[in-house]
Amino acid sequence: MGTLRRNSRKVQVGNVVIGQGAPISVQSMTNTDTRDIKSTLNQIFQLADAGCEIVRLAVPDEEAAQALSSLCRSAPVPLVADIHFDYRLALEAIEAGIAGLRLNPGNIGGPERVQRVAVAAKERGIPIRIGVNAGSLDKYIQQEYGGITAEGMVKSALEQATLLEDVGHSAIVLSLKASNVPLTIAAYRLAAKKCDYPLHLGVTEAGTVWRGIIRSAVGLGVLLYEGIGDTIRVSLTGDPVEEVRAGYQILQALE
Repeated sequence: MGTLRRNSRKVQVGNVVIGQGAPISVQSMTNTDTRDIKSTLNQIFQLADAGCEIVRLAVPDEEAAQALSSLCRSAPVPLVADIHFDYRLALEAIEAGIAGLRLNPGNIGGPERVQRVAVAAKERGIPIRIGVNAGSLDKYIQQEYGGITAEGMVKSALEQATLLEDVGHSAIVLSLKASNVPLTIAAYRLAAKKCDYPLHLGVTEAGTVWRGIIRSAVGLGVLLYEGIGDTIRVSLTGDPVEEVRAGYQILQALE
């Protein structure tokens, strides 16, 4: 790496430590139907065999949430539930034994719902990633900042973090993703200055393998070289195993 790693707090996802100088972990996300336990578990094992340390799963509905218990028991790596729109699915994921949650402040609902999830997660020692996406940034923040800006993205993330901290949940990871690479870099740089939460790096909607690897290598490479970032995911269309391979190649290029 080019400079010293940014100082960040320690957050544990299952047996994987994020932040506080721990090695930068590589994550991915399944592209199977989570309700199909057999195919999802098969892909989780493929990702783990490729070196993936944390796997995220889409949990779009009740049936997917019900599959989590079996998946969590059998998976060789910690699983993170990706929750949109319905906070009750997050509560079910917690009961199922999920190792982590990812919430999008742009669509999860009001403060009271976020805090209900935070209280339940705190009781089980489950970390929460606040995943801000430029494409779903709250309208009031866009109006305040005159559009989608790095400042607005960071404000959204820190507002949500405050909601969690207010009920005693401090095991928080932030991500601030955009399909625009300079915007992504600017948002992470600003967040790195404003807080000590571990940062999950990624460029959203990065696309096909060739295009996505280039965009992720530029965005993640710049930040990692500056000592920013505690865990990474390279978002690609297609086989998620390629995301893991690309992630390790980016890290190795900076050694």
